[in-house]
Amino acid sequence: MPGRTESSAQPFAHLQAQNAPLYRAILSTFVRAKQRFTVHLRPEDVLADLGPGTPTEAVTAALTQLAEWGNLRADPDTGRVTTVEDFHRARYLYQLSPEGHAAEQAIAVYEETVARRGALQSVALSDIAAQLRALLVIATEANPTEAGPGEPPDPAKTHLLLMSLVDRFTGLADNAQAFMASLRRTVDFADAEVDVFLAYKEQLISYIERFIADLANRGAEIAALAGQIEAAGVLPLLEVAARREAADAAPGDEADEHARQAATGAALAAWQQRWQGLRDWFVSADGGGRQSQARLLRAAAIGAIRQLLGTVTAINERRAGRSDRSADFRTLALWFAQAPDDESAHRLWHTAFGLSPARHLTTTAESLARTEERPVASATPWAEAPPLEISPRLRRTGSYERRGSPNRVVDRSEQRRLLAERMERQAAEVARARAALATPGPITLSRLGELDSAEFRLFLHLLGDALAARQPDADEVVTTTSDGTLLVRLARLADAPRVRIVTEDGVLTGPDHLIEITDLLPTRTLAAV
Repeated sequence: MPGRTESSAQPFAHLQAQNAPLYRAILSTFVRAKQRFTVHLRPEDVLADLGPGTPTEAVTAALTQLAEWGNLRADPDTGRVTTVEDFHRARYLYQLSPEGHAAEQAIAVYEETVARRGALQSVALSDIAAQLRALLVIATEANPTEAGPGEPPDPAKTHLLLMSLVDRFTGLADNAQAFMASLRRTVDFADAEVDVFLAYKEQLISYIERFIADLANRGAEIAALAGQIEAAGVLPLLEVAARREAADAAPGDEADEHARQAATGAALAAWQQRWQGLRDWFVSADGGGRQSQARLLRAAAIGAIRQLLGTVTAINERRAGRSDRSADFRTLALWFAQAPDDESAHRLWHTAFGLSPARHLTTTAESLARTEERPVASATPWAEAPPLEISPRLRRTGSYERRGSPNRVVDRSEQRRLLAERMERQAAEVARARAALATPGPITLSRLGELDSAEFRLFLHLLGDALAARQPDADEVVTTTSDGTLLVRLARLADAPRVRIVTEDGVLTGPDHLIEITDLLPTRTLAAV
């Protein structure tokens, strides 16, 4: 098999190949073999692990391709050579290469991180508080007092406590972040998995509420302990841990003091940064300028509960069959279409939109007195309620006599005459424009001639209706105006020149079209008669 250099290795190329599932299955076989301390595998060993039904040729080709990509290392198999022909026949033993092993570890970490749900670790809060209490004892004993200089911190105990504290705190922060991310995904996919979401929502809400309570109590305790440790002196503890770490990293030669100090300084800076991160996680800044991460996490958890409850409410409303306004209007439009005549349509209109006249009744003084003495409950049926006496004048005329002098009647005959004349002029102008624009058949826009203001306004209205109704890929459109009195047919022309339509309001230019305008009003009038 041709040699391969490290620079030509492509251990992740199989993820986007055509037979990616087969490649992943084969590499998983080698990972399991490595866990069993099996170094080499033959093609038949891989086939046996994949199970029956896997084609031998496909596995052999996949092994060769993985070796070319650098995931596997292929060594000649000379252990079963008995003849010269066997020696010249290509037989290989395969094992994971260093690049392939590193790629499998990276893929495993990626899959674990993506699939991680996270958790809100209330136990971690207790552990952090316990470790801080132990550090407080060490810091207090090391703090000099009037009785003596104090005992120096034990390096091993202090270092182990700080390492355990950092590990527990890192796990708490990472798990909380992963849990909140998975919770948002759960809420986003609630519509797709409604039954599953409703099944465990109560447990999820109880789980979050318990963590919120623990975070409020333990968080305050941890913040107080951090403040006490800083007051007693946290820097000596961090220096002890830094020197202990630098002892392993620095050379053993005492003459190399500069390297030792540099390693100790770098370790101390790292521990100070970790302590500051722990402090910022539980302690807010003075004056409310910066909130602690624990407080932000508590607010996010409370917001998640509200979002969960809102999602449950929305799901219940959808399941209850609650209709929206658009559905009501569609149903009402269907009722209008099914109305047998105009009178039924008008009655439906008045009923649906509450436009029926309402009569406000006023009773006599005697009826009011009897009602005050013996009040009638609002749930009493009309048939069982006592009769209500109405004023005779209201019963006879439908109105009461108004007290005082009546209003002076205003003569509006002149305004009505002017309004009638204006309406008559507008109707004549529209009729003239309709007659002028009506075409005997399809004509080009260039043949419309000069248009006055009324004709031009009507033409723009017709052109706008036609262009709005035309589909993007259609060459011809047929539509009617909103009142149904004019029919417009507009068609494109191939290689149409640009035309100029002269009007009193200006000149309209554009590509030429075929247009046909038909007046439907006479037809509709005859049909109505």
